[in-house]
This record gives sequence, C-alpha cells and structure tokens, in this order.
Amino acid sequence: MPDALKQSHILIVDDQPPNVALLKQILERDGYTEIRGITDARETVALVQNFQPDLILLDLQMPHLDGFAVMQQLRAVVSADDYLPILVLTADITPEAKKHALAGGAKDFLTKPFDQTEVLLRIKNLLETRALHVRQQKQNEILDDKVRERTTQLTKSNVEIERQVQHLSALRAIDQAITASFDLKFTLQVFLEQVTTQLKVDAAAVLLMKREALTLESFADRGFRTPAIKTTRLAPGEGFAGKVASERRVLIVPDIRSALNERAGISKLIAEGFIGYCAAPLIAKAQVQGVLEIFHRAPLNPSLEWQSFLVLLAGQAAIAIDNATLFNDLQRSNAELLRAYDTTIEGWSRAMDLRDKETEGHTQRVAEMTVLLARAVALSENEIAQARRGALLHDMGKLGIPDSILLKPDKLTEDEWEVMRRHPRYAYEMLSPIDYLRPALDIPYCHHEKWDGNGYPRQLKGEQIPRAARLFALADVYDALTSVRPYRKAWTKEKTLEHIKGLSGTHFEPRAVEIFLQEMEKL
Repeated sequence: MPDALKQSHILIVDDQPPNVALLKQILERDGYTEIRGITDARETVALVQNFQPDLILLDLQMPHLDGFAVMQQLRAVVSADDYLPILVLTADITPEAKKHALAGGAKDFLTKPFDQTEVLLRIKNLLETRALHVRQQKQNEILDDKVRERTTQLTKSNVEIERQVQHLSALRAIDQAITASFDLKFTLQVFLEQVTTQLKVDAAAVLLMKREALTLESFADRGFRTPAIKTTRLAPGEGFAGKVASERRVLIVPDIRSALNERAGISKLIAEGFIGYCAAPLIAKAQVQGVLEIFHRAPLNPSLEWQSFLVLLAGQAAIAIDNATLFNDLQRSNAELLRAYDTTIEGWSRAMDLRDKETEGHTQRVAEMTVLLARAVALSENEIAQARRGALLHDMGKLGIPDSILLKPDKLTEDEWEVMRRHPRYAYEMLSPIDYLRPALDIPYCHHEKWDGNGYPRQLKGEQIPRAARLFALADVYDALTSVRPYRKAWTKEKTLEHIKGLSGTHFEPRAVEIFLQEMEKL
C-alpha cells in the first residue's frame, strides 16, 4: 500500500472503548499513523471539522446520539462533492436499517466481532476509492482552471479561442466518460471519437499493454474500413507502436510509404489507404499502459499545438486505463473475499459429511438438487447462491448433537428424537451472528418445517416457510430415502417419488412437488 494511504486520517466513533482500542491497534500495526477515536458521538462533527478525516468508522447503536443522527449531522457540514466514506460498525443490522444507513451516507459495513483481515481490506478499499475520487476531483479542477485561463484570451484570436474551447470540451467529455463509468471499452470509444474529431484525422486506435504476455494488443478503434486492426498483436519494439512503447516517446511518420522496409504491419495500413501516422505512449504511474495510434489518409505534418494536444489526450487515456485497472483490482479483491467465504462453507459441509460416514456425499447432492429446483422456479442468481450456501450448511446444527445419538445405528427413542430436533435451532444460533451467512439461514433453520404446520422447530405453516426451505425439503427427503441407511435399504427412485407425491399438501408444498416431479422426469 502506498505510504500516502497509510497517512490517511481515520476517525473511529464507538461508545465502547474496547472496540475503539482494538480498531486503533489493528490499524497501527498495519502502518496507519493518523487515527483518532472517540466514545461520545456528540463530539463527531467538531472533530470532523478539525481533524478532516478521510474515513469514518461509525457505530450505529450509541447513547446520546446514534449513528443515523451522526450521519444526518455530517451531511450538513460535509460537502456532497467531498466524498467522505463512512464504514458502519454493527453486530446485527436489519435490512431496513441497512437501507437507512446506505441512504444516510454509509458506504460499507463491518461486522462485530471484528476480523482483522476483513477490517484492513474494507478500510483499504474505501481509502483507495476516496483517493481515486480526490485525484479525479483534482483533474476536474485542473480542467476548470484551463477553461477559465483560455476564456481570458478571447480578445487575441477568435479562431484560436474557438479551437481551444473545442479541445477543452473534448477533454471534459473524456473526463466525464472516465468519471461516469469504469467500463473501459465505453470510455475509450468516447475518447477515440474526440481524438478523430479534434485532431481532424481519419482513424485512431488504442493498443493495451498485456503485462503477462508482454504484448501490445488492439482494444478499441474508430474509423477503419476493415477489421484487420483488431488482430494487432505486437511485442515491445515491434512495429511503429512497439517502438513507441519501448522508447516512451511520440512517433510521427508523415508518409508511411517512405518506410515500407522499416516496420512490420505497414501493408495493412496501406490496404486501408492510410498515409500519415502518429503514435503516443499512454503512461500512468511511470508505467506504459498502452499506445494511442493516429491514422490519416493524407500526409501528416502536425503543428506543435496539435502535438501538444495529442500528448494531453494520451494522458487522459492513460488515466482512464489506470482507473479501470484499479477498479477491476478492487472488484477482484471483493470477489476473492467472497470465494474465500464460500470455500470455508464447502469445508464445513465436508467436515459434517466426514463425521457421519453413512451420509457422506449427501450435502453436495442435495445442494446440487436445490440449485436445480431454484432455477426451475426462476429464483434470482443471488437467491440461488444463498440457497446453495444454505443447503451446504443445512445440517450444521448437528455439530451440537452427541455422537451417541447422531451415529446411532438403530432407530432413535422419543427422547433422542427430542434432542435431534434441536439441530435447526443450533444451526441458527451458530450461523446467525455471521452477517454474510444470514441470508442463507432459511434452509438450515426451516428445512424440517412442514406445509401443514406439523414440522419443527417453529411449526411454520404454508407460505410462512421460506421458499428455499420448501424446495430443499424435497431434495433432502429424496436423497435420504434413495440412500442406504444402517436400519434400511435404499428405496428405488419410483417408490420415493410416489412417497413424495403422497405427502403433497401435508409435508410438502403442492406446487413445489409438481415442479420437483417435472425436474426428476428430466434426469
């Protein structure tokens, strides 16, 4: 992490001194130096005005003044353009409270008890986003300054001023495209439109540097008659663009016909009817991000002003590429965090299967079947993902059941069944403190409820039972009956389906049974 980011001002607001001390300790150990912590929320606004934090870690539940009231006060003293991210600290938050917090200005949430890795990752992500915003804001200020500077020269030359205003409008359009979207393809199409219009050339293209392969590859283009440019792939030093990338300087070739024996790829340019050529390196943070190529179907003899504007445009393109790369890196970090969570869930489910050899493989099978049913009823991708997590964790509560009962080869006594029926509640108690898993708890908590209300642990009835749990119950019963158990042989598919059909309206939702039977016919 850059040293400048470690010097970011971080304010912690939590009425519990141990929480403040723990967060300060985590941050200081990671190299952060400018940290303030308070336990009285009423001091927040004054400290924000004096300390000028780059990030606020804010507890929601506090005496005197809760987190929502603090965010409301901050809106009155912090400019909306300033982008001061707020990371909400919470042990438990309802969806309504979460929406309220997001509307109030919260940018992310941190769950208590704190996980050091998650704390540092979420703080790093928010600080990098703020740094990106500040840098973009400075770019806007620079452009605004340039606009004001140019307009004072109106008396010198109307033609000159008109050209300068057009250039600045182009920069503004490019800047707005960079600010509005992290879709690099969209941004560079806007950029190339401005390049060809303002420089009055026939075509332009952007080649991106692929660091893994150390090659320049075509990414965006405008003004070409054939798709040949899209296949461009050059090593550093190869062709005109490769030379520009390796030497880090602008190259102007007034007439490429005079260089037929010098550079590879000229034949493709000749076929397009191009004569004039120019290229500029796209450099950000001292690294070549790519090359901007300019093509014209006439000799090219640009003025110094034209060349200067080209360099300025190249700088804008480099910023766009760098911003998109940073955004993608942040997205990748979040995706890696989610994958780590899901890998942990997979490990838990395998551990449960290993505990009971008789049901080994059951968890994976019912998870796959639940996903199949969820797609059949057109649940959203997020709902399907949560259903899969819930299915993998459906028997998590059995960790609280003694082996003498769980692994008993004979039928259970009524007292033993009473203990066994506690496992959904155990699952809820174990998993509900984890915010990430709370949306997936419908299955672990409710998969033994029955449509007629005679299930457990809460005797939910009909549509009181979450939909994911209704679907999972079918998969769970089907897999259990078609698997060998110590006290019985596995049932056939046909016998099991008849049994399930007979439980429609009592154990299972009738519509869910219909869908289940339809899906089973396809297998």
